[in-house]
Amino acid sequence: MKRLILMRHAKTEPWTEGIDDFGRALTEQGHADARRMAEEIVARGWSPERILVSTARRARETCSEVAKVVEGERVRPMEALYLSGQRGILDAVRQNDGASTLMVIGHNPGLHDFALNLLRDGGSSDHESSERLAEKFPTACAALFESDEDGPFLPVHFRLTDVMRARDFRETGLA
Repeated sequence: MKRLILMRHAKTEPWTEGIDDFGRALTEQGHADARRMAEEIVARGWSPERILVSTARRARETCSEVAKVVEGERVRPMEALYLSGQRGILDAVRQNDGASTLMVIGHNPGLHDFALNLLRDGGSSDHESSERLAEKFPTACAALFESDEDGPFLPVHFRLTDVMRARDFRETGLA
């Protein structure tokens, strides 16, 4: 694997009594953000060969918006990614490290913690991206890690090269 994209699901309806967390849907803004992030992923040449996605509704809906824009990807829903911690995400990545560009769509805090550990292990080629990642990992955020090695996934080989946030691409006047 040469590239790993970590993406948090897009903005969701708030949790309230009567709504199961697993079944929370994307808001209209969430759908728009996920689609715009996918467009930017393609424009930057990050297109994933394979996407691992949590089976929670909000993650699947985010993935659906991404799949409308990204061509040729293979999607693999994984129950283990629902609210997974760092170890679960690491296991999922290692099981799928045959893809040249792998994308994981999941949840915080596990996804952010995993990204921070990768940053600590492999470093960064862009200081501003490091600062943005350390600050927070908001909804519809995507981080790209790249490796010069083309072999099994070893965190120490992956360096952070870019971080994108949906709000960076919103039109003026949108929430």
